[in-house]
Amino acid sequence: MIGNKKMRAIGAAILAVSVVGGISACSSGTSGASSSAGGSYTFWDPYPQFDASSDWAKLIAKCGTDAGVTIKRTGYDTSDLTNKALLAGQQGNSADLLLVDNPVVSTLADAGILTSTDENKLDTSEIQKNILEAGIVDGKTYGVPIGANTLALYYNKKVLSATGVDISTVKDWTSLTAALAKVKAAGKKGITFSAIGTEEGSFQFLPWFWGSGADLTKLDSSQAVSALTLWTDWVKKGYAPNSVINNTQTTSWQEFATGDYAFGENGTWQLGNVKKAGIDYGILTVPAMNGGDAAAPTGGEFMTIPVQKDAARYATSVKIAKCLTSTDNFVTTDNTLSYIAPTTAAQQAQVAQNPELKPWVAAVAAAKGRTSDNLGTKYPKISQQLWTAVQNSLSGSQSPEAALKAAQSAAAAATK
Repeated sequence: MIGNKKMRAIGAAILAVSVVGGISACSSGTSGASSSAGGSYTFWDPYPQFDASSDWAKLIAKCGTDAGVTIKRTGYDTSDLTNKALLAGQQGNSADLLLVDNPVVSTLADAGILTSTDENKLDTSEIQKNILEAGIVDGKTYGVPIGANTLALYYNKKVLSATGVDISTVKDWTSLTAALAKVKAAGKKGITFSAIGTEEGSFQFLPWFWGSGADLTKLDSSQAVSALTLWTDWVKKGYAPNSVINNTQTTSWQEFATGDYAFGENGTWQLGNVKKAGIDYGILTVPAMNGGDAAAPTGGEFMTIPVQKDAARYATSVKIAKCLTSTDNFVTTDNTLSYIAPTTAAQQAQVAQNPELKPWVAAVAAAKGRTSDNLGTKYPKISQQLWTAVQNSLSGSQSPEAALKAAQSAAAAATK
């Protein structure tokens, strides 16, 4: 029987859904069914764009066959998947395996829907610690990440060359801003990013926020103000376009893909598109304020095993999960999904196949889960106030200081 805590978590998940939306590109979902008995196991994922003929669906089917069962897979859009997972858990009718976006793990774990790795014995010893952290709630780990994506700066070598900017000199905020000033003075466009008033805006602001040394529990710190001032000044000075206020990651990418911009903040998932655009590009990890790599947020999903009425089902679910998270299958899956694998061995195999992934491996190594620092289900409430502050500052309706002070007050009230 699911208690009141789990019922409250369903409401919290509606906010968590907004955290996920826009970070992974998914189309609308298809209908699914709950677990069935015997040799059939259910698997829900957030990839409705992959039909039965896809490499992803074939891999799932093979892992089922290897485990001696048939897998009934359903792909939902991320928002729908979260809500269906919560409702199914409330009814005691969860899918056997759930693949969910990493910020959702804490919501489902808080609702008592997931088994921990201590209980199901999934091995996480080889998983990169910073990627695994998104699935840790109150010291327990819920699931195994199948891969991660994150953000970095794409740069246009042609634009930089034409404006006399040496990318090797861009090491911190001061040198990056100087490069943008030089680009603008030469009549070119500086940097584009997404600052829209949704989770995408927070997702893109976090590398700068964390790169300042700021902490999500104190949105109005002097470090946080420095980060928001950086973005606000870029817009005021014309180094970034006014369109960033409404840009999604997709529309921001479309701006960079014109070939007019020196820099564009975006993710691993745009690697195929940058080649289609014909841009001679490079990748720069988002610099921290005083140099070094800033922590960017991790995107990507966790393979989880929900609580079942029939505990005998866990053994087969674990076999399937282990198959899908083996080194060879990590490489197959993550290449398909444009993810960086979560283990060193699989990352090395990816880079051997595609050397262009090397800077992304470094970016993922510096990345951080949005729900890390044991924020769990508090994160969506904090993030909402963060993106609101970004909007208010970039639009000129509030100063960075005032916007973040209001955000901290609202976030503190919402997370009591």
